[in-house]
Amino acid sequence: MSEVWTAAALPLEARRRFRSVLTWARGVRRRPVWSSFAPSPWATVGERKAGDSVARVTLQTIADRVGVSRMTVSNAFSRPNQLSPALREKILAAASDLGYVGPDPAARALARGASGAVGFLLTESIGFAFNDQVSTQLLGAIADELSPTGLALTLLTSSGPGDLIPARDVAMDGALVYSCDPESPAVSYLLQRKLPIVLIDQDPVDDIPGVNVADREGARTAAQHLIDLGHRRIGLAMSGLRGPQGLLEDPREDVGGYASRERLRGWLDALDAAGIVPVATRQRNDSVEETAAAARLLLDRDDRPTAVLCFSDVIALRLIQSARTMGIRVPKDLSVVGFDDHPLAGTFRPALTTVRQDVHAKGRAAAEALTAALRGAEVPEPHVVLPAELVIRDSTAPPPPA
Repeated sequence: MSEVWTAAALPLEARRRFRSVLTWARGVRRRPVWSSFAPSPWATVGERKAGDSVARVTLQTIADRVGVSRMTVSNAFSRPNQLSPALREKILAAASDLGYVGPDPAARALARGASGAVGFLLTESIGFAFNDQVSTQLLGAIADELSPTGLALTLLTSSGPGDLIPARDVAMDGALVYSCDPESPAVSYLLQRKLPIVLIDQDPVDDIPGVNVADREGARTAAQHLIDLGHRRIGLAMSGLRGPQGLLEDPREDVGGYASRERLRGWLDALDAAGIVPVATRQRNDSVEETAAAARLLLDRDDRPTAVLCFSDVIALRLIQSARTMGIRVPKDLSVVGFDDHPLAGTFRPALTTVRQDVHAKGRAAAEALTAALRGAEVPEPHVVLPAELVIRDSTAPPPPA
């Protein structure tokens, strides 16, 4: 089913994390107008009775109460720098007394021709953005960068059955497309709407700004690290929705997703040069069950690899746990390398050797590019490629004696 999350639908902790962006409409940030003038917006709710008639409060109602023009009242909410602080406080106090919280957001959006929101398109379910810490870090960086603009952030899934197609139907001024299948109908809908778009972890497109990591170079250095340690039997723990799953005859077959493809290319750059033919698995996601199944395919064999390169740190950490249940010691019997430098990578035991990407810089760069496009400004660097750095820790060592 298609999903669209706004602030009210987010888990409590997520609402706290992203409150600076998700809870404010576009425009000048302001505190709730009742905060200085009333003990609570709920104070009089219990006093209302069924059938009570409540007159509709408008800008003109407030203007009549204060003795100013309707435009002056409008400026108090939308252009506060046009009024003196004292007059604005007087107008907001009158509005609070009358139970008026501000102009209707839908009407303001219609008048401006802008929704005040940008979309964040994911391939996975929206819950993935809060269960995966790398995605959470990325969202946090984007939220921090968008905060001063007043833009809201709307989370969208890229596909799903039903009448609602978020990329087609949800109001937004622009969109960030994160690690989605380029053939997804959702991406096509965004392009057809001619919205400003920034791609994150996607294949570069000439006319669309994008932010990527040097996945191929980072993966190559990871594979070379294992080769330099003396490993010759090396496994690959891949991840992807497309292509064959489980044990692969050819890891190059039908690899979907920019990051998956680039990391595989990097590994094979080094392995091919060393004459090493890896044993490879592909799993749909990084769940405990999927990783345990992949671990058994890689490790429960006579020609067991002495090292495994993993698509992500989460897969690497769970593969280490599966290896332990099989009596395989890391790094004494098996070396493991991840990718991302997940927050747990350095605190796990053994601490994980991995390839670090700067997720915060990636989020900031994407948000900067989108806000520039929304302003109609030229994006300073249309195609950003951030470095990837090998971080050697305790999960890699020379292979055990033959």
